[in-house]
Amino acid sequence: MPGVKEHLPASSRPKVPFPKVVVFDLDGTLVDSVPDLHAALNWLLARLGRRAVTLEEVVGMVGDGVPKLVERGLLATGGLPAEGADGPIADFTRHYEANAATLTRPFPGAVAALAALRDAGCTLAVCTNKPAGATGEILDALDLAPFFAAVAGGDTVPGARKPDPRHLMHVLDQLGAAPGDAVMVGDSHNDVNVAKAAGVPTVAVTFGYAHGPVEELGADVLIDHFDDLVPALMRLAD
Repeated sequence: MPGVKEHLPASSRPKVPFPKVVVFDLDGTLVDSVPDLHAALNWLLARLGRRAVTLEEVVGMVGDGVPKLVERGLLATGGLPAEGADGPIADFTRHYEANAATLTRPFPGAVAALAALRDAGCTLAVCTNKPAGATGEILDALDLAPFFAAVAGGDTVPGARKPDPRHLMHVLDQLGAAPGDAVMVGDSHNDVNVAKAAGVPTVAVTFGYAHGPVEELGADVLIDHFDDLVPALMRLAD
């Protein structure tokens, strides 16, 4: 992968005190996806004859899955249609999944951090409220998919998405891991709360899409850049 050092063979990987499993949120944690969400939401609003929303408005709408994003966009531009939001949600989903990685990019240092953890023997996973289809499109398009042994989207576990602990526990069950073996890395209250509910320590990034001060999320560790992730995980694993 461009920009990433070739990983070491298993026999020569360094033995360091990392958690066995590191589970990542996607939007606002691994990738900056708001530009594509912004473009897709404005595509939908234009079809409905609504005003466009700003990038800053969309930052405040993300984090709870596509249905909530669309509902919030509709409420901000005139209210829910009389027939409800199901139709607009379906239209948005189809359009967004076809364009989910046009402008979306990993945050600085994310790919190098994933490579370092993989080379140290960590098992990596994704737990996101984004639909599984769009999640897969992004991970494939950005060459991130090979890093992850398990991926759960917001529609993977029927009736359960973050902060419901069943969402995160599904990921751990897929990996045969216990909560004490894992750390959750995210940017929002949903990430911290799902981890707490499942008994998993948390790292929160300060550069994501938190709705409010990141310091108030209650994460065990805060990091300002992915360069800080490896030392943070080593501290949690002590």
